[in-house]
Amino acid sequence: MNIKKIGAPFAILMAAALSMSACAANEGTPADNATTQSSGSADAGSNLSGTLAGQGASSMSVAQQTWIAEFQKKNSGVTINYSPDGSGAGRKAFQGGGVQFAGSDRAFKDEEMKAGSFGKCTAESNALNLPVYISPIAVIYKVDGVDELKLDPDTLAGIFAGKITKWNDPKIAATNEGVTLPDATITAVHRSDDSGTTENFTDYLSQAAPSVWTEKANGEWPSAFGGEAAKGTAGVVDAVTQGKNTIGYADASQAGDLGVAKVKVGEEFLGPDADKAAKLVEASPKVEGRKDHDWALKLDRKAQGAYPIALVAYALVCEDYKDDKDAELVKAYVGYMVSDEGQKVAHEKVGSAPLSADMQAKMKAAVDSIK
Repeated sequence: MNIKKIGAPFAILMAAALSMSACAANEGTPADNATTQSSGSADAGSNLSGTLAGQGASSMSVAQQTWIAEFQKKNSGVTINYSPDGSGAGRKAFQGGGVQFAGSDRAFKDEEMKAGSFGKCTAESNALNLPVYISPIAVIYKVDGVDELKLDPDTLAGIFAGKITKWNDPKIAATNEGVTLPDATITAVHRSDDSGTTENFTDYLSQAAPSVWTEKANGEWPSAFGGEAAKGTAGVVDAVTQGKNTIGYADASQAGDLGVAKVKVGEEFLGPDADKAAKLVEASPKVEGRKDHDWALKLDRKAQGAYPIALVAYALVCEDYKDDKDAELVKAYVGYMVSDEGQKVAHEKVGSAPLSADMQAKMKAAVDSIK
């Protein structure tokens, strides 16, 4: 096998630099700062060796920690570093060639998908967007005396658009019969950083309540709608926890002891259940015009029986790597992520929704196609 234009020494040097920066401020939980794992046990006969660097979504930081630890038990010659600095940072790093793969809470958009635009890929290669992690986004709240909260799409959109400002507003009361709602001002908390979680949340609002949420899906919070800003998942959770009469949104795995609202889908109210989040992926088509092994999805937020506010995080990889060693390591590691074992350990650790058997097979074929 030929060694391509950029050699392993450069990849190792870049990975080492990223490892040093992984302890810098980022958007995840305290555990996010420890995503470089050591093997801790002998390998099981693996011949793989080398260093692999990834960067991106903090939403799947704990899943990445879990995958890294389990993968390295079987492949002790491999060192994997994942820096959870946010989806936007991960996409930029992958485009610039700083990492061999990225984690992102959205796929690359059509205008970003241009052969030769990704530093570790050959000039003829495009990126592949592979869904590896499905997790519901919880609408979290802290309101004195309110132990259960139900919201329809228009009401939820009105709260975050700043159009519904009191907890005892008739629109909130209409779906919460028997609940004593306080005459208190709502503090709606959103992310201050460019976030895939925000992009998924606003995508839901724009699809489910277009007459109220007039902005398009975006990773950056629309300034016209105001609210309180907090950096990262941990920042939003902390602001809702420490505040009064607050509401926000965060990966369901990090909701902790906060109240979690149910949202109306059709005629029923659904909470952030992992299995119902997985149904969202099953009901959603691929983005039109993508190649066979690119699995960017157009999420159908109105699918019946599916929890609609779910985050689908992608592994962003090359179709064809400049360095064959990079391709070998990425295929092995991302292949483990999408395997039945990889999906199960992430579910057990963080409550993510495992890919269906059909989707796992499609992801395996996509990973096998990497060169």
